[in-house]
Amino acid sequence: MVVTAVEWLDGKLRILDQSKLPGEQVFVDLDDYGDVVLAIREMRVRGAPAIGVAAADGIALGASNIDTTDKGEFVARLQGVMQNFAASRPTAVNLFQAIDRMKKAIRGDGVAEIRRSLVTEAKQIHQDEIVATEQLSRLGAELIRDNFTLLTHCNAGPLATAGYGTALGVIRAAKEQGKRVSVLATETRPLLQGARLTTWELMQEGIPVTLITDSMAGYFMQQRKIDCVIVGADRIAANGDVANKIGTYTLAVLAKENGIPFYVAAPTSTVDLSLSSGDKIPIEERNPEEVTHVQGVRIAPEGASAANPAFDVTPHRYVSAIITEKGIIREPYTEGLKGMGGRSL
Repeated sequence: MVVTAVEWLDGKLRILDQSKLPGEQVFVDLDDYGDVVLAIREMRVRGAPAIGVAAADGIALGASNIDTTDKGEFVARLQGVMQNFAASRPTAVNLFQAIDRMKKAIRGDGVAEIRRSLVTEAKQIHQDEIVATEQLSRLGAELIRDNFTLLTHCNAGPLATAGYGTALGVIRAAKEQGKRVSVLATETRPLLQGARLTTWELMQEGIPVTLITDSMAGYFMQQRKIDCVIVGADRIAANGDVANKIGTYTLAVLAKENGIPFYVAAPTSTVDLSLSSGDKIPIEERNPEEVTHVQGVRIAPEGASAANPAFDVTPHRYVSAIITEKGIIREPYTEGLKGMGGRSL
């Protein structure tokens, strides 16, 4: 069973509140763009491709909220709407890709025509992500052999992509090809996307999954229990450096040490050719309470300080292949990623 995480319905944006999973499946209808910005910031909508889709829908929603027939005033206020989305989360490049596309969709002689153009473009962005994630999943499944056990980190299925999935999409596609696969899913501290979301999605798909703590990964690699690691991405620099959920870099180093392939699955909308390397990728710092508390329950002493970078960057030398809808890319990544699409210089 695949649940639709983001959907445009009758002039509103319906989201599945991922902060409630797996205990509750709560759908929320948003009719104000500010609520969409907040949903992205609070990670009720999360995952790079899904953030991009939600932002595009939110911009279209914001356009409908602007009460003026003057084109100049309308466009000026719409720019403010887009700036609010741009400030919601800094690392996932799909957000900025979607904003760029929506800016280009501001066309027409009047306000009503521009509004229609924005809705059409938002729907197209969503459809493009669906097609891209389906295609990359089929391509990536060719790297997976029968009886493979895969390790994945964070969550990169339909919930995170508003489509077929990236890392989990590859696993789903391998199963559909008749391959017997099983998964080790890291819990993914501090917000437990692996425990709450990845295990839930895989169980819905009937794919065997075993939940482990983040610190158990090295043990299972050393015990030769893992055939490959596959993760999604929030931004891929022009040289192949990959920003993904915090802890990904650790897994890549462990995989390299143990001779295990490390694959990254992401649509070209996640590729940022405007950045030459990963050290230029902005890393989001989130509220320290996400570390000192779990599901609202304090686990650290009162007054304890905590750091909370949401992402880290894996240098391309640790990446065995990048799986996109346009092909599987290996070193040299600068050459392979060039022309694949994404934000350009």
